[in-house]
Amino acid sequence: MLDILKAAILGIVEGITEWLPISSTGHMILVDEFMSLNVSKAFMDMFLVVIQLGAILAVVALNFDRLNPFSKRKTYLKKRQTISLWGKVIVGCIPAAVIGLAFNDYMEEHFMNAQVVAFTLILYGVLFIIVENYNKHRTPSIKDIDYLDYKTALIIGFFQVLSLVPGTSRSGSTILGGILFGTSRVVATEYTFFLAIPVMFGASALKLFKFGFNYTFEEVILLLVGMVVAFIVSIISIKFLLRYVRTNDFKAFGWYRIILGLIVFVYFYFQG
Repeated sequence: MLDILKAAILGIVEGITEWLPISSTGHMILVDEFMSLNVSKAFMDMFLVVIQLGAILAVVALNFDRLNPFSKRKTYLKKRQTISLWGKVIVGCIPAAVIGLAFNDYMEEHFMNAQVVAFTLILYGVLFIIVENYNKHRTPSIKDIDYLDYKTALIIGFFQVLSLVPGTSRSGSTILGGILFGTSRVVATEYTFFLAIPVMFGASALKLFKFGFNYTFEEVILLLVGMVVAFIVSIISIKFLLRYVRTNDFKAFGWYRIILGLIVFVYFYFQG
């Protein structure tokens, strides 16, 4: 019963931190330090990735009609725009697919530690503040995701590769890339959500394949609890962030990252 409660808490953390640009890895490291599940390391590594399925299903559920090119309610033009959107998502995923598959295991093995996570939390926190100050008097050239061009989509995809470094935040790196290359905050945020669909489905499938399909009943329950909670909390987080970015910048998240990075660094420094 205690492990089920812990799985639910991890689902809450995933549902919040996967979409807000504050690094799910940094938060998971802290949560895992204080309340690890009573499972094998292999299962825990797989669990932390696969519960992302719950989070990504929230994006699909909230945008099902928008992402469905076969909807009978859409005009021919709208169907073309939806197909084009999926094309831009696929283009944006190419860098992560090529570079991520080649270096993901290496990055996890050599850079998955508290020092690196703390450094990247602080670094990207500072970058968010700098970019928002730079962006203050600029007018975005792309204010609607339907007008996002393939070149910009690919550039944002390369920014997504930066999230291979633990603590970076996948959403944080892609939102920064979008803002720097002319998208509005809303467009950068929406594209980040859609870009996550194939990436996170692929990452979850890869982890499931590597782990195998030999689960105990308890492990299945833990996975389902984590995924369902992540799904529910993700719906709330996504709606919140889309409302927030319409009238606010990302500086608050930058300061939060800096504070969290300092906490992670100090805590593990004295632990070590």
